[in-house]
Amino acid sequence: MILAQRSAGITSVLDLSAAHPQHPRTFRHVPVSVVSRGIDRVFERSLAGLVNSREPQVLVGGRKGVEKESLRVLGNGRLAQSPHPQALGSALTNALITTDYSEALIELVTPTFKESWELLQYLCDLHQFVYRHLGEELLWATSMPSNISSDAEIPIARYGRSNIGRMKEIYRLGLGHRYGRMMQAISGVHFNYSFPMHLWPVLAEVKQREDAGSAFQSEQYFALLRNYRRYGWLILYLFGNSPCVSDAFVAGSEHSLTRFTTDTWYEPYATSLRMSDLGYRNKQQAGVHISVNSLDEYVRDLSRLITVPHPPYQKIGVKVDGEYRQLNANLLQLENEYYSFIRPKRVVRSGERPTQALKRGGVEYVEVRALDVSAFDPVGVNQHKLRFLEAFMALCLLKDSPYIEGETDDVLDGNHLIVAHRGREPGLKLNRDGRMTPLRDWAMELLDSMLGICELLDQGNRSRPYTSALETQCAKILDPSLTPSARTVLELQNSGQSFADFALQMSTAHKSYFLELHAPNEPRLEEFRSEAAQSLRQQQEIEAADKVDFDTYLAAYFS
Repeated sequence: MILAQRSAGITSVLDLSAAHPQHPRTFRHVPVSVVSRGIDRVFERSLAGLVNSREPQVLVGGRKGVEKESLRVLGNGRLAQSPHPQALGSALTNALITTDYSEALIELVTPTFKESWELLQYLCDLHQFVYRHLGEELLWATSMPSNISSDAEIPIARYGRSNIGRMKEIYRLGLGHRYGRMMQAISGVHFNYSFPMHLWPVLAEVKQREDAGSAFQSEQYFALLRNYRRYGWLILYLFGNSPCVSDAFVAGSEHSLTRFTTDTWYEPYATSLRMSDLGYRNKQQAGVHISVNSLDEYVRDLSRLITVPHPPYQKIGVKVDGEYRQLNANLLQLENEYYSFIRPKRVVRSGERPTQALKRGGVEYVEVRALDVSAFDPVGVNQHKLRFLEAFMALCLLKDSPYIEGETDDVLDGNHLIVAHRGREPGLKLNRDGRMTPLRDWAMELLDSMLGICELLDQGNRSRPYTSALETQCAKILDPSLTPSARTVLELQNSGQSFADFALQMSTAHKSYFLELHAPNEPRLEEFRSEAAQSLRQQQEIEAADKVDFDTYLAAYFS
């Protein structure tokens, strides 16, 4: 049962089914266990330095934003073939509402906020605005698509006749030729996060560094990236919610899934098939490695991949009979084609590539890309998840983070894949520095380390929301049936539904929720309307300003 309360202009989304029906909500008060562990001197020294600093709210105030993708579908669950609604503005230039791979794949982008509840309020308001212009259509409530019989049913996103618009569309055509359109129709949630600026001088002092500027900040963000590769499997376990797929998604492909119903496949202990080799971790990029040991190495490796031709992609052709099939035949058409669990980011300037932006100003924030859309939350995420992610970012920042060399990257990636496929399996072990370690023990050790971080984040808030979020995740480690993936499997088992039926039921319930919810305040609605109208004008201006043909534009971009 999902309800909403609006008080003093704040909508609180309450998922009253969040606990397993056989487990009352006492798990919020489960104490975080203290387990024996190897001592991370770097982490303990860094955390102690923050605790003892003259800045009691040293971790408070990090900027948080969300990008949430959803397929537009008809009332019967079939993929919508209609264009992106004009009332939502231009997908090319609207900063809040755009499209991802497909014309039917809406992406909602929030600004950044210091408070999670503000972020969720804004995301809720965006959903309400979108639903006012969808007519009979729904937003699909899960990450994995369904009721799509072939790639031909998935329309490529269109961005108008400007050179940049054509480039975005051809890039997507290339993705379809390289990986298939079905994979590109998968939805996800991206969490964007930057630490508060007042953290950096304190951390520099703790680490005995004289300069807390952009070079130091980039170095620390890359330490975070390395540790996310080490520990990010925990995010798949806690928040993965794609344990099953429809028949059409795996039609014609080899897989090891088990038949669940006549049109549904699953893995009994899977957490996130979206993040497995059935989803984004596809075989075409299986051998691609990008160093996160430093900003220079990251830019070097990514730049190489967008310049090295790849024979299988050469066979596809670039421009055939006068029509582009892809932007180029290189290992990557663009930097964004490389799919990683987390990315270092900087806001790009007009005409600037992501690697150029990073070289210019260093890392500004990180983008966590491993989150499934939660069918149990109308907006796809909830406050506990966002708060835990914020604390987890701090953990990855503060823990010792040696460089990742040699085959270690494959081992770390293997842990992610194992958890994606078998994360809830009793007694599951992961490779930890060459030793097989029970997932449960390792997870509890990480959560135990996060307790001090959550106490810092709770400074000034008597309700201790970050500690509460940590305790909620602790309960999932102790009882895997509380994880979203287990809840989804249980729902299907109890109801006898297929995955498609379950997802359609949740999508319909979410639509009713947003349409019945009290409307956002008029200034917020006017903000959305104004952005939509302005974006349409901006697209026209961009199209009118083009002075060169597309071939010349493309050559200049890659030069």
